[in-house]
Amino acid sequence: QVQLVESGGGSVQPGGSLRLSCATSGFTNGYYAIGWFRQAPGKGREGVACISTTDDSTYYADSVKGRFTLARDSTKNTAYLQMNSLKPEDTGVYYCATDHASFRPFINNDWLQIYYWGQGTQVTVSS
Repeated sequence: QVQLVESGGGSVQPGGSLRLSCATSGFTNGYYAIGWFRQAPGKGREGVACISTTDDSTYYADSVKGRFTLARDSTKNTAYLQMNSLKPEDTGVYYCATDHASFRPFINNDWLQIYYWGQGTQVTVSS
C-alpha cells in the first residue's frame, strides 16, 4: 500500500525559506507523479508542483514558479519541495500527493482524482 509521510513546514517571515519532505513507500513499478497541493483558509485545494518518477520532469503552478523547486532522491524514496521568497499568500496546509497516471490532477487542481495523500503540514508566512 502506498504511504506518504510529510515533514517540514512551520512559520517564517515573508521572504524566508522552508523545505518540505515527502517520504514514500509501497510504490509498484510504473509511472507516478509526486507533488504537493495546498489549501489556504477558506479556499479550495490547489496543485502547487509535481515531479515524474520516470524522467524527473516537473510542473509548477504559475504562483510559485521561480520560487519553489521540487526534486526527489530516488535512493531515499523522498521528494523535497524547497520554498524560497515565501509570501503571505503561500500560507496554508500543504499536502503531499501522488497520482499513478499523469500531472493532470495537479495542473487542473483536481484533488478529487488523488487517492493517496500525506497527512498535511502547516506553512505560515507572516511578519
